Amino acid sequence: MNPLARLSPSAEPQKHKSGYGPALVAPGGRVGRWALYSATKTIWLPSRQLLISLLKGLNYLVRKVSSFTHFAQFAMQWGFSPRPEWFDHYLDQHWQWSARNNSLWVERGVFSRMVIKPNARMLEICCGDGFNTRHFYSSRASSITAVDFDKDAIPHARRYNSAPNITYVQQDIRDGLPAGSFDNIVWDAAIEHFTEIEISKILKDLVDRLGGNGVLSGYTIVEAPDGRKGNALHEYEFKDKEDLRRFFTPHFSFVKVWETFYPTRHNLYFVASQAPIDVFG
Repeated sequence: MNPLARLSPSAEPQKHKSGYGPALVAPGGRVGRWALYSATKTIWLPSRQLLISLLKGLNYLVRKVSSFTHFAQFAMQWGFSPRPEWFDHYLDQHWQWSARNNSLWVERGVFSRMVIKPNARMLEICCGDGFNTRHFYSSRASSITAVDFDKDAIPHARRYNSAPNITYVQQDIRDGLPAGSFDNIVWDAAIEHFTEIEISKILKDLVDRLGGNGVLSGYTIVEAPDGRKGNALHEYEFKDKEDLRRFFTPHFSFVKVWETFYPTRHNLYFVASQAPIDVFG
């Protein structure tokens, strides 16, 4: 139904012979609100375009100011020691995406969302700031339990990235996982923060939580060619796709690992389950 019809109790308005816009005379020959609407639309059209132009300019300035303040936050958080173990992805949204033309942060959220089942009961481990939890996963999953051991990350996530179906929990997964079964588990940008022994132990626990049809997905980085760690807090960085795959194959029947490349980072993504998954289907 034409939304303009709500302005009149009668049927939808007649059209000009040209086919554009409502006629000044409404159906039945009555002159009324249709005429007022048409006249107002014509009178204010130039002013509307001017207002849009002014708003575009204002929003451009707002983005410039926001970019600067988010860069200042980044400089304060990451330019000095100690550096945090988690990243505030509003810095990506408001600064790095435009300043560095880097869409990696979007890629990570999209790839995991692609394999989240509709209305999934979901667990996210090492959720960090909760940006992906809120903006990529919460609109698809029915419930999300998001855990991180960091005492600063969880209060930040609760304050800035909350949603009715998200429960944030401060918990170290090396001491165990939340109880229950889950349709999806996401382990994004965190598997490299654990030792090889810890990774194997955590994967065993994840298998128990996922059952026969659950899906594990996530992201990590490839070790630099010179062997230097991308972050001093990383315990183990992977050599290549096969090095990452070997951690999953003892626990899952189906494992898929793929890679993407950016000027400053070589990325690995993974999906694992007991049943085949058409990741890009």
